Amino acid sequence: MQKLITIEIQTSKFDFKKPMTHDHTKYWLSGIGVGLVALHLNLSQHLGRSDFFSHSFLFWMVVLFLVWEKRDRLELRSDPIGSFGGISLLSLVLYKSLHIFPEDFFLRIAPLLSVLGLGILASGIKGLKQYVPEIFLVSFLAIPWEFIYIFDVSQLTAKFSSFILWILGFEVTRQGVWIIMPTGSVEVYNGCSGVRTILQLLGLSWILLSLIPTNSWQKIWLLIASILLGFTINGMRIALMAVLVAMSNAEGFTYWHTGNGSLIFSAISVLMFGTICFLTLNRENFQP
Repeated sequence: MQKLITIEIQTSKFDFKKPMTHDHTKYWLSGIGVGLVALHLNLSQHLGRSDFFSHSFLFWMVVLFLVWEKRDRLELRSDPIGSFGGISLLSLVLYKSLHIFPEDFFLRIAPLLSVLGLGILASGIKGLKQYVPEIFLVSFLAIPWEFIYIFDVSQLTAKFSSFILWILGFEVTRQGVWIIMPTGSVEVYNGCSGVRTILQLLGLSWILLSLIPTNSWQKIWLLIASILLGFTINGMRIALMAVLVAMSNAEGFTYWHTGNGSLIFSAISVLMFGTICFLTLNRENFQP
């Protein structure tokens, strides 16, 4: 007698006709966001923009942290217009990333366009207000800080460093950007005028203002403090290098100019700025 063998095949539980759930949308948006971050950081490193890469990495990490903190409170309600606008911005970022050169300004505005595009795609134009802190953060990267070198403050730095040496009892004179001592002299270039340190501290203050609620007085003071502190610390560094040149200590000059010594002054400026931020934002020391 022939036996009939019945084989029961269990179909998959996934229904392709079923609309995408809220969780699925989050996963897709998260994957797109991480991909955009990885693309921008890879371009920054590949194009040899080491300083910009370090800044971008720090800012992107803060952006991801902010989004992760409020992931359960985000309203993902896009519309056809928002979807079209978001996809258009993201497509522009992807297309331009394939046709970019080392000094391309697009590398600066790519993070801003990415956050705007992804925010519009996820929540529509009306829901973009949920991402104000993130937009505020990446807008710092979009500012063309390179143009700040147009304002030559090297002579002001030379004056300040000469004043420090005079206060400490050294015999020093100044001619323009030259700091002149009896046994040596130093020329202060615009690249060594403290602009890089100032921008570093401005970036930290920008991040701090995005993470911690502050009032108008605190915002203004932290921005001013970052500028003054960066200028002061760099002026002290220039004064030290002038002394080393006067002592004919070429090795020490190189160490504090381009070696690890410059990183030490950078660390000191960050530490002092952190102390200023703590004292400013401490509720026991400040009453709004």
